[in-house]
Amino acid sequence: MPLRTLGLIAGKGELPMSLASEARKMGYRVVAIALKPLADKSLSPFADEFCEVSVGHLGKLIGILKKFDIRDVVMAGKVPKGLLYKHKGSILPDIRAIKLLFSLKDRSDDSIMSGIIKELEKEGIKLLKITTFTKNLLAPEGVLTKKQPKEWQWKDIEFGWKIAKEIGRLDIGQTVVVKDLAVMSVEAIEGTDEAILRGGELAGHEAVVIKISKPQQDMRFDVPAVGVNTLHVMRKTHAGVLALEAGKSIIIDRENFIPEADRSGIAVVGVSSDKF
Repeated sequence: MPLRTLGLIAGKGELPMSLASEARKMGYRVVAIALKPLADKSLSPFADEFCEVSVGHLGKLIGILKKFDIRDVVMAGKVPKGLLYKHKGSILPDIRAIKLLFSLKDRSDDSIMSGIIKELEKEGIKLLKITTFTKNLLAPEGVLTKKQPKEWQWKDIEFGWKIAKEIGRLDIGQTVVVKDLAVMSVEAIEGTDEAILRGGELAGHEAVVIKISKPQQDMRFDVPAVGVNTLHVMRKTHAGVLALEAGKSIIIDRENFIPEADRSGIAVVGVSSDKF
């Protein structure tokens, strides 16, 4: 019986590698398509086939999927929307991508991704949920590290949780940084790492970082994920707590993530979406 083929559209970070490994264990033949300049050939050993396409070349991306007769795809890794603005002149969308952008009601994350999904569906290509391949990476509920949040930090988590859910509902971002019941930063187009650095610097020490899924989260794309690099960014500003939404947030390389959090003196906690 031939293996099922899965197209993996890969952005920035380590999640595409973890997902490719898990998909192969599940019996898929993985065709990885790295979005340049975000992903590169380091993904190649984790896949059965490896291709590259520039970010914004939607027509070429779909052409590759059709070449390999791929009907099921998954997207993994960050594709910062800031590329549309910071790299004008170097990130050039193709004709199909330009038509898509001009057809959208706005350029929010959800609008862009919904548009891409429709373009894939026109070609008979289905986008699968990331969680189909990452169930073992989802954050469990409870404190995951030796360090526990302090009582006042639990209050900051509760305070910031509602704000994070609201910015998620508005499709602004998924992360807020809080200290002493005050918002230090809100994630927008700049991304999680930059929001942590900005908020952590304002907070000084022991800031609380909260990362949630949007209330309307589509588990096919932009599922909140953290990795060892998230901890390194937090350590730069001496942030003290990372609160994640249990069952809806991905912890990449958990075997190394938790010990690194312990070494960094950072408390990591999974919080149920109905706790607050």
